[in-house]
Amino acid sequence: MEAVQLTKNFGSFAAVSGLNLKVQGTKCVGFLGPNGAGKTTTMKMFTGLITATGGAALINGVDVTKDKKAALASCSTLIETPEIYSALTPREALSMLCEIRGVPKAERRKRIDESLGLVKMTEWEDKRVGSFSKGMKQRVNVASTLLSDPEVIILDEPSTGLDPRGMAEVRSIVMSLKDRLIFMSSHLLAEVTEVCQEVAMIDHGKLLVYDTIENVTAKFAGGGGAVEVGFTRAVDEGLVSRVSQLSGVQTVTRTNERHIVVRFDPNLTARDKLFEGIAGLKAGAVSFEQSSGLEDAYLSLIKETL
Repeated sequence: MEAVQLTKNFGSFAAVSGLNLKVQGTKCVGFLGPNGAGKTTTMKMFTGLITATGGAALINGVDVTKDKKAALASCSTLIETPEIYSALTPREALSMLCEIRGVPKAERRKRIDESLGLVKMTEWEDKRVGSFSKGMKQRVNVASTLLSDPEVIILDEPSTGLDPRGMAEVRSIVMSLKDRLIFMSSHLLAEVTEVCQEVAMIDHGKLLVYDTIENVTAKFAGGGGAVEVGFTRAVDEGLVSRVSQLSGVQTVTRTNERHIVVRFDPNLTARDKLFEGIAGLKAGAVSFEQSSGLEDAYLSLIKETL
């Protein structure tokens, strides 16, 4: 799949601006960026759900805008979180999708059995979806993307809204699909690190970097260590300033209302002193966790958006 100067404007607002990105092979690529960066808009242009203002979205060399049927013949998608009719069973829901997608009748049962098997929902295939948990429904949604045995799968935050067990189940499913190209957006950097081999980061509709996770981490994570610190109350500029003045601190970045990531000099003594210094501020620090290399790179590339 390839974006060539892909652009989408909503009035005067440029959601995606001249995006150039070429992804190929069999692997999982994480699509990262803050809220409003243009990730879902990009995916919707690749799937023909919205029309690009300019440029092209190509799948297997075919422009989605010019020939949607041919472009999407080898592609399957899960954009946002579709709802399944609660009165249907997984088998009934997938049968309906097979008919819509033109899967030959002789192949439908086999395709459904294989898809439900991959997402570990075989024993629930004849139960009503209305009684399912969010995680179970999402597994059925993922199964729907496998019915046509696609070469390319586009997933938009497949773990959103799930509990830890549901997240783990979806990650396991994605990791099992090793013989396809999977393009997956996510806000969960630990999930991307575990599942993906490469990452593409965008912000304000523009590509910042596309490379292997190892290369992105090595280039942008910096030479220091990093920890994420959580507080019981909102982090204000005064607290950020006080932490910045502690010995060994290089940078301090707010990641949300009650968390900061602190980059520091990479040695054990500096980390111990940092822990003592933050505790000594008596600002309500309640957690102190190692920040992943990808998270550090993300914060380096994508500036504060609060």
